[in-house]
Amino acid sequence: MSALTVLALAVGFVLLIGGGEVLVRGAGGLAATLGISPLVVGLTVVAFATSAPEFAVSVDAALSGYPGLAVGNVVGSNIANILLILGLTAIVAPLVAKSRIVRVDIPIMVLFSVVALLVALDGTISFLDGLLLFAGLVAYTVATIVISRKQDGGRAAAASEDPVGDGAGGGAARDAAAGDAAAGDDPAGGASAGETRSSGVASSHPVLVNSVFVVVGVALLVVGARLLVAAASDLASAWGMSDLVIGLTVVAVGTSLPEFATSVVAAIRGERDLAIGNIVGSNIFNIGAVLGIASLITPIDVAPGAVRFDLPIMLAVSLALLPIAFTGMAIKRWEGLLFTGFYAAYVVYVVLQAADHDAMDPFSAAMLWFVIPITALWLIGLATYELGLLRGRRQARARPVPAHDGATDTGTGGPG
Repeated sequence: MSALTVLALAVGFVLLIGGGEVLVRGAGGLAATLGISPLVVGLTVVAFATSAPEFAVSVDAALSGYPGLAVGNVVGSNIANILLILGLTAIVAPLVAKSRIVRVDIPIMVLFSVVALLVALDGTISFLDGLLLFAGLVAYTVATIVISRKQDGGRAAAASEDPVGDGAGGGAARDAAAGDAAAGDDPAGGASAGETRSSGVASSHPVLVNSVFVVVGVALLVVGARLLVAAASDLASAWGMSDLVIGLTVVAVGTSLPEFATSVVAAIRGERDLAIGNIVGSNIFNIGAVLGIASLITPIDVAPGAVRFDLPIMLAVSLALLPIAFTGMAIKRWEGLLFTGFYAAYVVYVVLQAADHDAMDPFSAAMLWFVIPITALWLIGLATYELGLLRGRRQARARPVPAHDGATDTGTGGPG
């Protein structure tokens, strides 16, 4: 391993992080002009932007003849996104899981993981497999945006029909105010054409700047991806490790850094639904677009080890997020610590397996027969307890109904 390889690896990481940051800023700014909610922005625009490093690396790896790196990058990034990135973010600030995430988006992420495992069972992700994955992503994205726009439009219409409710709809009021400003509305009347043109020019500058951010971010990601793939392949040969292992560990963590930066900043700023939406959306995008488009370009061979272990682990991790998000509709600090610990165990397993270390057998036995079953029972118990709490709350809300009916009967009987 030469110093040039280490330098290429470091520069590639820096370019990926910088490109991801620039791309997130530009994409987020463009999305804000559409009036989309933070959750949907996290599930779509921000998630897709932060997954651009995985896309660039996997496509370049597939074209360069390293299919194991392409698959390992996607699978490793999805595992790292949930266990490491979401875990560390929850440690920084507990995350709130909105009901839409639990009811819709996490199950869809699980479904994508199931499909990815099924199409890889024959050892190849073919053109048709990639078309299926990409079509599913397009359908999910279109449905998410259309439903969100309809809901936002309904709320805006309700706010406009309420003569005194302007203060209640903060987002709608801000959108209305922004619309009035863009239209040049003036309470005193008589807004001049010059003022209108000035307002239009001012409003066009953010779009231009954000578009430049997107272009620059993509360029940095492409250059960084090429450097990272070349350096990772050199490391694989120098350490005697497969490109799949390098993709599952070093490259996966490196390409997940934009998700980490975005989620932590969002959590600190109070946009915690965006933080979860970013991770869930990124995982969906990784499977639907990264694997899908890469296999549309060239068929991707999947290593037997990935089919036997890594893809099922990705599916299991996706399933594990559902009960944790369901308990209290939040991801607490101790749950973040649990996820982070499991990611450390996963990396240790991958490294021991690649090195064929003597500690592999006892470590596997401890994880398989002790840690994983206890954790599964714990999560099932928490989900059952939470279901009991929800049932109790519904019963408590239902109890006042007879008293309300009595009050109504008294009220109706008074005039008689």
